[in-house]
Amino acid sequence: MAYWTNKLVMITGASSGIGRGLALEIASRGGNLGLLARREELLQEIVSEATARGVKAVAASADVRDARAVRAAADRFRNELGPIDVLIANAGIGTADHALKLAPEHASDVININVLGAINSVSAVAPEMVARGQGRLVAMSSLAAYRGLPKSAAYCASKAALTSYFESVRIDLRNTGVGVTIIYPGFIKTDLTAGRAAKMPYLMELDYAVKKIVSAIEKEKKTYAFPWQLAAIVRSGLIMPASMYDWIAGRNSYRE
Repeated sequence: MAYWTNKLVMITGASSGIGRGLALEIASRGGNLGLLARREELLQEIVSEATARGVKAVAASADVRDARAVRAAADRFRNELGPIDVLIANAGIGTADHALKLAPEHASDVININVLGAINSVSAVAPEMVARGQGRLVAMSSLAAYRGLPKSAAYCASKAALTSYFESVRIDLRNTGVGVTIIYPGFIKTDLTAGRAAKMPYLMELDYAVKKIVSAIEKEKKTYAFPWQLAAIVRSGLIMPASMYDWIAGRNSYRE
C-alpha cells in the first residue's frame, strides 16, 4: 500500500478494461491518477470512483497517436497534481484478421496506437522523470510479443516492437533513477477477448490480472510474464524449429 501513497500515476487507455481496473486498484492503494483516453464520459466515471476512495484524479481526453495532445495531458496532470511518478502505457487495440484480409489502414491503427502511442507517452514524461532522478515507466506488452500467432500479424508485430522499444529505453535510462517494467499478460477477460468462440487457455479474471500487474510494479520488476503456465509454453516456442512452431501454432487460433 505504501508504494502508491501520494504517487501520481498516469495511465493511458484508462477508460475501460485493464486500464480502468488498474486505475481503481491503484486508487484503492492510495495513488493519485492522471487518466488519459479518448472517451471522456467513461473517464469521468472513473474519476468519481477514484475520488470516492480518497485520492485525487484528473481525466484528459486525448488520442495517444497525437504527441502534442499527450504532452498537453501530461502537463495538465503535472500542473494540477504534481510530478508524474509512474507511467503505465496501456493504450492498445487488437486485430483478428488473416494476413490476406489485413487491411493496411487497420494494421496502421494497431501499430500507431500500440507502439507510437506508447512512444508519445514516454516522451511526455521521461525527461521530467530523469530531471527529478526518479520514476517508473510501465509497458503493457503481451505474451503475443514472443512469436507470431495466427490471424494476429499486426497485433503480434506491435507488441514485439513495443517490447523492444521499452527494452532500449530501460538500457538508455540506467543510472538515472528511472526504471522500466514490461508486463506480458496472457488472456484476460476484457472487451478485447469477449465474444470469442475459441477457448483461450488460462483465461484470467480482470481483477486477478490487475492485482498481479500492480504487484509486479510495486516490486519494480524489469519484466513480468503471467500466468506462468502459459508464459512457459510461449517461451518454449522461442527455441522450437520454425517448422515445428508453425505446425503447433497453425492448429490453434484464439482470435475466432
